[in-house]
Amino acid sequence: MPHADPTTPPLLRALSGHRDGPLPVWFMRQAGRSLPEYREVRKGTGMLQSCLMPELAAEITLQPVRRHRVDAAIFFSDIMVPLKLAGVDVEIVPDVGPVIAEPVRTASDVAALAAHEPGDTAAIADAIGIITAELATTPSGDAGWTPLIGFAGAPFTLAAYLVEGRPSRDHLAARAMMHADPQSWGRLMAWCAEISGHFLRAQTDAGASAVQLFDSWAGSLTRADYVAHVAPHSRAALAAVEGAVPRIHFGTGTGHLLEELAVGADAVGVDYRTPLDEAAARLPATPLQGNLDPALLAAGEDALAAHLADVVERGRAAPGHVLNLGHGVPPSTDPGVLTRLVERIHAL
Repeated sequence: MPHADPTTPPLLRALSGHRDGPLPVWFMRQAGRSLPEYREVRKGTGMLQSCLMPELAAEITLQPVRRHRVDAAIFFSDIMVPLKLAGVDVEIVPDVGPVIAEPVRTASDVAALAAHEPGDTAAIADAIGIITAELATTPSGDAGWTPLIGFAGAPFTLAAYLVEGRPSRDHLAARAMMHADPQSWGRLMAWCAEISGHFLRAQTDAGASAVQLFDSWAGSLTRADYVAHVAPHSRAALAAVEGAVPRIHFGTGTGHLLEELAVGADAVGVDYRTPLDEAAARLPATPLQGNLDPALLAAGEDALAAHLADVVERGRAAPGHVLNLGHGVPPSTDPGVLTRLVERIHAL
């Protein structure tokens, strides 16, 4: 493969399958409760409200880039934001999570939901304009700027919340609907794919340089159910930005679904349960992202350094590697640990 343009940020080089530059690193949930500056600016402001206030969303997005010098910003948002914009009555309840006022359980519920159009994303575009203006002069590797990653929840995760009405351990109601009424399930998933795809496109149109589709709950599915009832809709969401920017597809507990996650994506995020060399053997042509175990952030510098060395070595089997956690930053994480980890990675 020819060498990548050295003025291209390391993240974008790795996502295109190049290994001739610095190893890029960013962290899922890097903008959030682990940072004291985040807790300060969020005081008295609800989660969804914060996401829709352009200046505040931009400030939160940029905080970890300034503090840790990571190689990408991830847009500060929530998987419920596209639902909120579409007129769904949803709130983030402290110590509970997303709560849907009227869960979607019947064919008529699905029909009523499907009448909702994607909402106005002007606040999203305004926030991204503020973010990209600062990132345009924030170096990453040899490049003079740092990319922004757009973000959306995958259709199954959105559908699971809509059906269950709140967080669930096993998503029994959603999985039951999938089989009891596959027609309504398909209509629900198609609507969720439209909403997610529209949200991804809004972010790339505003200036995001890559996107990640995040499936929190797909790991609860069998491979057969994922292939038959979910995969086509996740691919439809990713297709909304096909050819525009690199697309990362990530799910938790999805080691049995890696081959499916790769279809329609340009890179696959691997959670901490699947070693990167095993993932690379199964996806030999696909750049990978991951997959430090978040628990090691609190295990001490020696244990973390050894774990990092192992992940980096295993990641060499992939055509491109973006260093990340195999899930999000825990809220209790010492920010200094992340800053030192980024310095160690950049020194490799």
